[in-house]
Amino acid sequence: MSTYDRSMALTGQPPKILSRNQKIATLIGMGGLGILLLAAFNVSFPNKGLWLTLSLMAISAGTIWFSWDAYTHKLPGIKNDGVWFKSISSKGLWGWMAGIALTGFYIVLYFYPEYLGLVKDGNNKGVIGLFDPLSRMLSGNPASQWFVYGTLYTVAILAFGIKFMWKYRHNRYERIRTMSVMFFQTAFAFIIPELMARLNGDKILNGGSLPYYDLKNVWPLNYYNFEGYRIKSFLSSGDIGFALLIFGILSVFVITPILTYKYGKRWYCSWVCGCGGLAETAGDAFRQLSDKSVSAWKVERWVVHSVVVFVTLMTTAVIYSYLGHDTSKYWLTKSTFLIGVASLLTLVFAWVMLFKRDQFKKDAIYGAIGYFVIIMALIGFHFFSGDGNVFLFKSETLRKSYSFLIGSIFSGVIGTGFYPIFGNRVWCRFGCPMAAMMGFQQRLFSRFRITTNGGQCISCGNCSTYCEMGIDVRAYAQKGENIVRSSCVGCGICSAVCPRGVLKLENGPLEGRIDSNQVLLGNDVDLMTLVNKK
Repeated sequence: MSTYDRSMALTGQPPKILSRNQKIATLIGMGGLGILLLAAFNVSFPNKGLWLTLSLMAISAGTIWFSWDAYTHKLPGIKNDGVWFKSISSKGLWGWMAGIALTGFYIVLYFYPEYLGLVKDGNNKGVIGLFDPLSRMLSGNPASQWFVYGTLYTVAILAFGIKFMWKYRHNRYERIRTMSVMFFQTAFAFIIPELMARLNGDKILNGGSLPYYDLKNVWPLNYYNFEGYRIKSFLSSGDIGFALLIFGILSVFVITPILTYKYGKRWYCSWVCGCGGLAETAGDAFRQLSDKSVSAWKVERWVVHSVVVFVTLMTTAVIYSYLGHDTSKYWLTKSTFLIGVASLLTLVFAWVMLFKRDQFKKDAIYGAIGYFVIIMALIGFHFFSGDGNVFLFKSETLRKSYSFLIGSIFSGVIGTGFYPIFGNRVWCRFGCPMAAMMGFQQRLFSRFRITTNGGQCISCGNCSTYCEMGIDVRAYAQKGENIVRSSCVGCGICSAVCPRGVLKLENGPLEGRIDSNQVLLGNDVDLMTLVNKK
């Protein structure tokens, strides 16, 4: 019988069966999940702290050991790893089962926390009760479903972050940025906010209540930051609370624009953001599933920018609702606030139309005009509505609608639950208002771009395949054209998987940043005009 391989597949061979180490690692990890599952069925553990520690350590150890065995014996560099042959990563049966399980978990977490053991007036039970010792150690309070979620979220980023660094250990940029998201999630999103809760009390803040604050979350991602109860909480906490409020405002209008100008939106989406951190680590196996079609791109643009308009209207309405009319009592009145919002939006719109108009497609210009007219018209309704009403709706109605549709359904249930079906950046592409606003800044006045060397491109398609944001990177690389897209999060995977070094992430001058005629193609470019420009 012949022993030579007849396969001519360019995508590699189906993955081999699990090794012995991987089987043991899987068993350990499933054992840790088994403890959580038993807790979900209200099994009473005698020492909750010990069993929780065993569970989280088993899950982490299983994931890390499996990853170590999968990559440590392979040479560093580009590898396919049979992602299109594995059921879990190619929308097969296991992929759909994983998607359904994740979606179900998010639905229970957001809307039915009592099934996880949350008890409002009494001791927690089930999974949430299992996390009580850890929560009391950090904040002094019993656990909630959000503490359970935050803990599992952090463990996932840490464990899968180690896997990610082993997989891309040939690329220094990937290692450093992964360590960055692991640090910000663990410190800024998990530990520091819990410790801040422990600072509440009469002796420390004279009766104030220091708000639970994830310092790396910026409006509009933390859409609730300027609600009335948050403002009261900030102001009642003395100088510390006031400083946090000022920091939140500066983050929106100063810090974010400056960093985006210098480094593009990657400074946040790929280095700091927890949503991006989970997508890059736990969601790395699904990045190739992102839709690269033109139709998906069109839907993405309209949907994500509609979310920005929604959150802008909602935040404006919420702030408006608790401001007053008496100028002798309030330096910022309802009318003054709305005039300020209208003026700011007008300045941004005028600047874009005057100086950046040539960088927009026709539909983008029409969309911008349409959104601007809608917002300005609705702000005008202020003078015809009663107290607490603006934009023809009550502010609370807008807030609840946004919280349910965007904050819960889109960012949680769909954004993470659909990883195995639509790729790991569903929320970032189609729903995140923070990504959209920074993308707007990145496209128009950032120094960031991905430069390409068309002469070296062999059209292998690795870059497009593994672009989690659905960008057809190869089309740019073939022409030697700089990649300047508002959706690009600067993860650098396209550069990491390129076998020829065609792609490079750079920060440079704005001059010549967007140039579609980098390569001479027939008579498309007048040679003398190009030479004179150089």
